[in-house]
Amino acid sequence: MPNASTLHDLLLTGADDAPAIGAPDRPSMTFAELRDLATETVTALNGFGIGRNDVVAIVLANGPEMAASFAAIGAGATTAPLNPAYRGEEFDFYLTDLKARALVVAEGDDTPAREIAAKHGIPILDLAAEADGPAGSFRLTGPSGATATKGGIAGLDDTALILHTSGTTSRPKMVPLSQTNVCASAHHIGGTLALTPADSCLNIMPLFHIHGLIAAVLSSLAAGSSVHCTPGFNALRFFQWLDNVRPSWYTAVPTMHQAILSRAKRNQDSVSNAALRFIRSSSSSLPPQVMAELEETFNCPVIESYGMTEAAHQMASNQLPPGQRKAGSVGAAAGPDVAIMSESTSDLLPQGEVGEVVIRGPNVTSGYIENPAANATAFIDGWFRTGDQGVLDTDGFLTITGRLKEIINRGGEKISPREVDEILLDHPAIAQAVTFAMPHDKLGEEVAAAVVLADGADASEGSIREFAGSRLADFKVPRKVVILDEIPKGATGKLQRIGLAEKLGLAG
Repeated sequence: MPNASTLHDLLLTGADDAPAIGAPDRPSMTFAELRDLATETVTALNGFGIGRNDVVAIVLANGPEMAASFAAIGAGATTAPLNPAYRGEEFDFYLTDLKARALVVAEGDDTPAREIAAKHGIPILDLAAEADGPAGSFRLTGPSGATATKGGIAGLDDTALILHTSGTTSRPKMVPLSQTNVCASAHHIGGTLALTPADSCLNIMPLFHIHGLIAAVLSSLAAGSSVHCTPGFNALRFFQWLDNVRPSWYTAVPTMHQAILSRAKRNQDSVSNAALRFIRSSSSSLPPQVMAELEETFNCPVIESYGMTEAAHQMASNQLPPGQRKAGSVGAAAGPDVAIMSESTSDLLPQGEVGEVVIRGPNVTSGYIENPAANATAFIDGWFRTGDQGVLDTDGFLTITGRLKEIINRGGEKISPREVDEILLDHPAIAQAVTFAMPHDKLGEEVAAAVVLADGADASEGSIREFAGSRLADFKVPRKVVILDEIPKGATGKLQRIGLAEKLGLAG
C-alpha cells in the first residue's frame, strides 16, 4: 500500500508472515501479529476511555515494545513518547503541557512519571511485555469502564504524534504531526533509500526522538521490511548486534558514527562480515572526514539526510548510487519542496545565494500547538521557516551553513560554526570538535571550540589554534579551545552548541 496515509493502513503493507519488529536474540513479530496487536491495542484504549486525538504519553525504554506500542497506539490515538531519563519536574512539565489523557509505562517500572501522573489524575496504563511472545508483543492494563469520545481507527487528519522541540533557548514548542504527515515522511525515506521487504534496519536511535521513530521504525514498516530494536546505542555492543541481526542498514547521528568508527579496528571480523547495503546519517551535519572513513570501513555508501521534527523528519537527502552524494551537503529535496528565503523578507532567493532554508509539503506540520506567536514567525506564504541557514547549488543540493541562532556574531563578523568544525577535524590529533559562541564584553560573542583527541594522540590548545590559524581567517580562529574527554551531548546524542559556553564555565 504505497500511498498509505494512516498508521493503520501503513501496517497493511507487509506480508502476513514477513518480519516487522525484531530485537537481537529474539524471534521477530510478523506483520500479521503487529496488525492484530494494533487492533487489540486500539480496542483496549477505547475501553480505557482513550480515542482519536487523545494524547497518550509513552515512557518506555528503547526496545521492540517501544516501537510496537508507538505503531499500535498511534493507530487509534495520539502518541507522545517521552525520554525515560527525565526527572520528576520534567515529567511534570511535559505531562501537563501535553494535557495527557493517559500515561503508558512498563509494568513494574517505578519511573517518577507515575507519581506525577497520579498527582494530576492522569490514568496509568501498565504495559506488560509478553516474555514468551515475539519481540514487541505486549498487553495494556488500566482502569476500564470509560467510553472514548472518538473511538476506532484514526483518520488522515487526526494527530498521530506530538513531540516537543528541544527548547534550547526558550520554552519548548509542541509539534503536532498528523497521520498524513508521519506516513508521508515514512514513504519519502523509503523511496530515497529504495527500501524493499528484503531490507532490515538496526535501530540504535532513541525512540522518543523523530529520527528513530520515523527514519528507522516507520520507514521500515511502510516498505514492508523489518526494524530490529536495540536497548539503545552502545558502541561496545554495536558489533555484536551487527553479527546477530545482519541488518542491511542503520541510521544514526554523527557522534554515534564516530563512536562506532573508534572501535571498528578492534572488531574487524564483524566489519568484514557486515552485510550493510548503506549507512544513513541525519539530525546534525556529518563531517566529510567521518563520511569518508565510514565508507572505507564498511565498504558501502553513506547517505547523509536532513531532517527536523516539524517536517516529521526528512526534508532533503543525498542519493543512493548511481545518484549523487556530495560530502558536506545534506542532499537534494527528498519529499517536501525545499527553497532558500531571504532572512529579512519573504523573497525566495536564486541558487547560490545564502539564506534561510524553507520547506512545504505533506510531511510538514500545520503549526505549533497553542503558540500563535511562533506560528506567525515560522509560517509565511505557505512555507515553513526552518531556522537553518543554507545554500542550494546548481544541482539543487543543499549545504547547511549553520543554524541561524548558532551563527557566531563576532562584532558584526558572522562565523559559521560548522566551517570551523571541519577545519579542526582535519587536525590529525582531533577526533571530535564542536565550535560555539562564548560571551565577549566588547565584541558580544567570540569563537570557542571544544575538542576530543583521538586515542593516543596529543595536542595542546596552542598547537590547535595555530593549525586553525593556518587555514582560517583570523577572526574565525577559536580564541579558546577546550580539550575534553567527552563533549556534553543532548539526550539524542547530538552535540549542542547553544548553552555549551555555560556548561564549560566560559560564560562568566
